[in-house]
Amino acid sequence: MSGQNPDMNRRAAYITRSSVCLPNAPVENDRVEAILGQVGERPSRARRVVQRSNGIRRRYYVIDPVTGIPNYTNASLTAAAIRGLAGNGFALDDLACLACGTSNPDQLMPNHAVMVHGELGVPVCEVVATAGVCVSGATALKYGWMSVMSGDARNAVVTGSEIASLGLRAHNYEIERPADVEALEERPELAFEKDFLRWMLSDGAGALLLEPAPRPGLNLRVEWIDIFSYAHELPVCMYGGAEKQANGTLRGWLSYSACERQAKSLFTLKQDVKLLNEQVIEHTLVKPAGRVMAHRGLSSGDVDWFLPPLFLGVLPRPRRRRSRPRGAADPRGTLVHQSGTRG
Repeated sequence: MSGQNPDMNRRAAYITRSSVCLPNAPVENDRVEAILGQVGERPSRARRVVQRSNGIRRRYYVIDPVTGIPNYTNASLTAAAIRGLAGNGFALDDLACLACGTSNPDQLMPNHAVMVHGELGVPVCEVVATAGVCVSGATALKYGWMSVMSGDARNAVVTGSEIASLGLRAHNYEIERPADVEALEERPELAFEKDFLRWMLSDGAGALLLEPAPRPGLNLRVEWIDIFSYAHELPVCMYGGAEKQANGTLRGWLSYSACERQAKSLFTLKQDVKLLNEQVIEHTLVKPAGRVMAHRGLSSGDVDWFLPPLFLGVLPRPRRRRSRPRGAADPRGTLVHQSGTRG
């Protein structure tokens, strides 16, 4: 029909509900080492520096502060967040697509989403798990968004969750052997790479419900999601279950014996702090922002805000428009972009 808006027949996907699960009582900065445990004979020298720099004042852990025993698994924590979406016209038994992202699944297999489905106990639905450190939640969101946008799923629940604390407990860190002490004296950043993330990360789960039509109340229409990698330009930055070699390559856990895995604290999460400092702005803010703006035809005047360094959100500036009826969808698009180094 002449003059018809080309977007009239375009499918849409809306974030209609959100929910979170933050385990146990919040832990203040000065209590973190008591919860995670002290590595070695002395308290960490890096803790105060890292906490002061990142500005985080309190964290949540699945570790019960009284007993020291975890009272959630990653799957049960995620399921608890999902249950918060139910009610007022949406029942978990109606779930069509479940996409769960995490970097810390409870086991290598089965995958995380299957375990979450089992925790929920809901009828048959499509499930998919995504991984990749900071990108895991964004890839789950994109999968759910595409499923609803394509018309393949009548709804999708997407999650992001981490139980980083279980990998950060003191018993996971082997006290360095005498032969390693000399190397640590010459290269103190080796110790800092292991210690740094202990004072950065914590636990929690979030869930979003995506549907093809808005519900009464606030809704966010997802216009597009861009995800891309700079792994061809940079070496690995964050890693676990592997050891970084002198040439920058990773040697994976399967090539080590059980004794070597323990002696090298192979399953502790590590980050190449030097690489992070050198590349974080360029490869998680400057280059990605330029790429997104060029790809989507945005100008600097179209961008309201950025959330650096690894997860960027952009909202096009709203234009003047007629007031919409209560319950109508917000016409502003929501843009989600994810990029960065490997890890």
